[in-house]
Order: sequence, then structure tokens, then C-alpha cells
Amino acid sequence: MQQLKMIPKVDRVLEWEGVRKLLAEHPRELLLKAVRSVLEKLRAGALAGGLDDAAFKEQAVSACVERELGQLLMPSLKRVINGSGIVIHTNLGRSILPEAARLALNTIAFSYSNLEFDLEAGERGSRYSHVEALLCELTGAEAAIVVNNNAAAVLLSLTALAAGREAVVSRGELVEIGGSFRIPEVMRLSGVTLREVGTTNRTHPKDYSAAVTDQTALFLKVHCSNFAVLGFTREVSAEEMVALGAAAGVPVLADMGSGNLVDLTGRLPCSEPTVQDFVRAGVDVITFSGDKLLGGPQAGIIVGKKKFIEAMKKHQLLRALRMDKLTLASLEATLGLYRDERVALSEVPTLRMLTATLPELTARARKLAGQLRRRTPEAVSFRLTEGFSQAGGGTLPLLNLPTMLVEVAVSGLSPNDIESRLRGMEIPVIGRISKNAFLLDPRTIQDGDLTDLSAALSALAA
Repeated sequence: MQQLKMIPKVDRVLEWEGVRKLLAEHPRELLLKAVRSVLEKLRAGALAGGLDDAAFKEQAVSACVERELGQLLMPSLKRVINGSGIVIHTNLGRSILPEAARLALNTIAFSYSNLEFDLEAGERGSRYSHVEALLCELTGAEAAIVVNNNAAAVLLSLTALAAGREAVVSRGELVEIGGSFRIPEVMRLSGVTLREVGTTNRTHPKDYSAAVTDQTALFLKVHCSNFAVLGFTREVSAEEMVALGAAAGVPVLADMGSGNLVDLTGRLPCSEPTVQDFVRAGVDVITFSGDKLLGGPQAGIIVGKKKFIEAMKKHQLLRALRMDKLTLASLEATLGLYRDERVALSEVPTLRMLTATLPELTARARKLAGQLRRRTPEAVSFRLTEGFSQAGGGTLPLLNLPTMLVEVAVSGLSPNDIESRLRGMEIPVIGRISKNAFLLDPRTIQDGDLTDLSAALSALAA
């Protein structure tokens, strides 16, 4: 309790020379916030009895205020090094944009653009035209539109095409995505009545046919991209559903979730349908994400038959869901790479990381460990161990990608200590702990991360 009396008053701290210098360079209110935060920490430390008396002196408190102010000035959203091996890591921003998107953003973000101006006609244009033709070219669809994410794409599609009526969907496809967002809730928000058919593991074509009434507005198919049902199962394919819809005079809406424009057969040890597959099957409207397997920015992409897309373009809800110019610029740049499949596999980071082979990753792990050994103190050691990477982001749930991991050990620190301290660095490093070892996966570590990764590990050893 004696230390509580040693805590200086706010006004006194503001008079100290080191703090006055800070006041000359920063807003007073921000400095006051830093001072009060430091004093609160001193109070908590005094009550806990874990502080030395020197912590209450002018020099120590001033230094703490300067550090606290630096923390307040740092952006909350920051770059991190992803060594987790999860390629589409939702918590870490999902897909990394390709270099082509950086160039597009630099051009569009810092200048005026023809976002909604038709340069040829000299009159107002549509922001959606910048990617519609490209999406139609890549997918074979008649028309396209983009909104701010796939949940918004589903919401707009349902509202524009089925509000006040029923949508028929299999019980096995009533998925929940991240953050507890569920297909049934999205349907209710759109004003569409949910009509469930089939069972969790088996749904047959006859189940859809039997559910059709004069209130049926559409058949909804949801691709289960973030989970899998195995064993005694049956689902109605896109082709079957299109035939059922044609017979009943009911359009078909397919929510693909992750969205894939490249046939990954032979490149990944599991299958994943492409958007083109659904278009060729005759599905009327298809929605998918721009920031998952496509490897672009967060976006909800809708492609399909022109008459249905045109109805969405005229719907009032579209303005609330529209995407901004930066997203459009980066999406257009990303989609442009898909004109040549070889270029997409090479230049889109998500595809490049997912399709990296074990020999490639082993060579990369050896190189990474060797470079880190040369740049870090002897207290830090590295060894290679086999393991698996994951797609993440609610995609390819059964996919385990063989990889070569770099195990990091630091003298005197447990794996949990290493993980928490690296996470607290100025440029945080995110790895994973398995079998009492801290691991880094070279699959998701970028070429430009090496210097900062070395610095973080060196600081950890110190």
C-alpha cells in the first residue's frame, strides 16, 4: 500500500521534461490518455505488489508514457506473418491479393477514375460494368453483378427473386458460415419462406418435386464448402436440379460459397466444382465469394441468366450492398489473371500456395531454416518435421496438404511462450503448436517475410 502513495498526479507528470517534449509533438488529449493508462497500470502493479520502487520515478514513468503513446498511435489493423499453414485464414484477412491488384490499387486509389462514367458516351455509367464482361467471359454466364460479400449476394438474389414466396432447399444444405451466420436466417431477412426437404444425409429429386406449390419461387442449392457429410449420403446434383426446375417452371439458385474458376483436378487430392461447371449445368443464378478460392478481395459475385441479373440490378437493396472502387479495381485485376489458367496458378497467391508440392515445400523449408540459422542467435534452433497444411476460410474441409514444417525452439522458452511472444511483436508472427512444439509452415510464409521473421526471432532470443 505504501507504493500507492508514490504514484504521481497527472498534472505533475505533464510537467516533467520528457513528457513536455511529447506534448509539443502530439495532441494533449492523446497524451493525457497515455499518462492515465500508465498510472492505472502503476496502481494495479502496486496493489499486486510486483513492482520495484524505481518504476514510480520520473525517468521510468516518462519512458512508459512514451511507449504507451506509441502504442496508441499504431494502427489497429496491421500486417502479420502467417506461418500457420492455413492458406485462406479468415482471422488473418483470408486471401493475399496478387501483385496485379497492388498496381491497380495504386492507380485507382490515388486518382480520379471512371467508376460511374461512360467515357465513350460521355454520360453516367454503371460501376458494375467494369467486371461484368470479364466475369461473363470467364464463366460463360449471360450476365453478372458484384456486391460486398457472398452473404450479401445470397441476400440480394433471394430478395429480388423470391421475396414473399417460398424457396425449397435440402436440410443437408442449411449451412452455418463463420460468425454464426446461417442460411435460414439470411432467407428470413430476405422475406423468403424456407421450405426444407429431405434429411440431413439424403435428399432425392422427388423431394423437390413434391414440395412445389403455387408459392414456390425457386430451388436453392447450397454447396457445402465448409463441411462434409460422409457415408450413407445422397444429394441432388446441379444438373438434376435444373431439370427439376425446368419441369416445374422454377428457377434454380446455387450458392457455391468459396467459388472456383480453375479445375484443380490432379493438383489437389480432392475435387471441387468450378463456377463454369454450374453455368454449363444450366443453373439460373450462381453466387460465390471473391476472397476464397478465387484469391481476390472480399466480394460477392453473382453470375447467371440475364433476366434474373437485370432484376437484381434494379432492386433497391443493391445500393446498400454495392462495392467500392478499391474492391472493384483489385477484383478486376485478379479476374484478369484467369484469362490464362497458367498465369492464374502462378500469379494468384492463394492458388500458388494451395498447389505447392511437397518437394517444393521441403526445399523452401530447408532454405528458410538455413537463412534463419545464419540470422538469429545460437539460443534459437530449427529442425524440419513433416506435417499438413489446410485451405481454411470455409473451403475444402477434408483437404490435408502434405508440407514440411520448421520447428522453432528457443532456450529457456516453452512453445506457448514462443507463440505468445511472437504474437506480441511489432510485426506479429503467427505459427501453430502441435505435439509440444512451435511450428512454422513455409507454405504461407511469403518471400518478403524473411527479414522481419528473423528480427522477431532474434528479439525473442534476446
